[in-house]
Amino acid sequence: MRPVRSSVLCRLLPAPFSLALRSLVLVLLCITPRCQAVQAENVTVMEGGTAQISCRLQNYDGSIVVIQNPRRQTLFFNGTRALKDDRFQMVLFTPRLVRITLTNVSVMDEGGYFCQLYTDATHHQVATLSVLVPPETPTVEVKQEAVEGGEVELTCVSPRSKPAATLRWMRNGREIPGVVSQQENAKTFSVSSTIQIPVERKDNGAALSCEAFHPALGGQKRLRHYRLDVYFAPTVRIVPPSGILREGDSLSLTCSVTGNPLPRNIQWSKINDTLPERAEISGPTFQISRLSQSHNGTYLCQAQNDYGRAADHYTLLVYDPGAVVETHSAVPFAVIGGVLALLVFTVICVLIVTIWCSVRQKGSYLTHEASGLDEHGEVQEAFLNGNDASQGKKEYLL
Repeated sequence: MRPVRSSVLCRLLPAPFSLALRSLVLVLLCITPRCQAVQAENVTVMEGGTAQISCRLQNYDGSIVVIQNPRRQTLFFNGTRALKDDRFQMVLFTPRLVRITLTNVSVMDEGGYFCQLYTDATHHQVATLSVLVPPETPTVEVKQEAVEGGEVELTCVSPRSKPAATLRWMRNGREIPGVVSQQENAKTFSVSSTIQIPVERKDNGAALSCEAFHPALGGQKRLRHYRLDVYFAPTVRIVPPSGILREGDSLSLTCSVTGNPLPRNIQWSKINDTLPERAEISGPTFQISRLSQSHNGTYLCQAQNDYGRAADHYTLLVYDPGAVVETHSAVPFAVIGGVLALLVFTVICVLIVTIWCSVRQKGSYLTHEASGLDEHGEVQEAFLNGNDASQGKKEYLL
């Protein structure tokens, strides 16, 4: 029986065999010096990087070696350039190893590169080039402005990655579940994650972040920070002066205004009257020098933005020197007056009860005193009439 040639055995290897298994089979079969074989190594590289494609030779005897791209175009023929693409360079050609480099790799270069060895029969192996496209820092899109009492819709977008990036919304260290969608475009993927959250004015300025994860980032992440911009109607509060105001003093009021957007114009006015001639207005500050009773009245501060308006008032009462000016609220003075009235009423009640008890006690004493005098008179009368004194004494003792 004639022995089977090793070249024929090498040729008969099934294509579906894995690279490691095929290499092992080739080593076991090619046990004679005449058997030649070729091995290829898969390569993974990031877009824009440089890929090294290697073809390992076994028992090379000078046969023809050809390297082809995924479109089966010949790149090199025995070390000689065949395709005019300067990104490909032959960097090594030895009896054991043939290596080429591909610079500025793009996703269009992805695929299988053929290492072919022409002997008695053609042997070839495929080196698969995989290209990773890491995502850029994601962007945040706002569908509509956030208004107090409503909802805001935010979309985090990673426009290009390969494989598709993983997106995650975070707020205060907690993940916010989003609706994820992706679309393929020229071997890359566009990914988005959309969330809807209710907002109040306290959420204005709240920090959120969108995180993008990808195998090409090596455990790192791309991060986009976003702060909520919640629109709401203004609030107005007049800060009253401290201390006592008298005629001749100066009045200074400050109108504290909040809102988003912050109202640009603050209006001062006097209810049912015009502002005094000596009034000076500088933004939120209102001043009157040398107060007099003619300045008495209620002053109003108003502010407005696109989402509403608000106002606050201050009532001024100017008295003669030593008088206290009535301000926003008379509640403290009313409380003090009520406490004083209650104390006076309590004292009066105590006096009345004391006098009444004293009068009753005095009347009872006089009654007992009169009764004692009557008994003494009867004893004296019995003695004068010659009655038995001892009997009378005994009787009264009883």
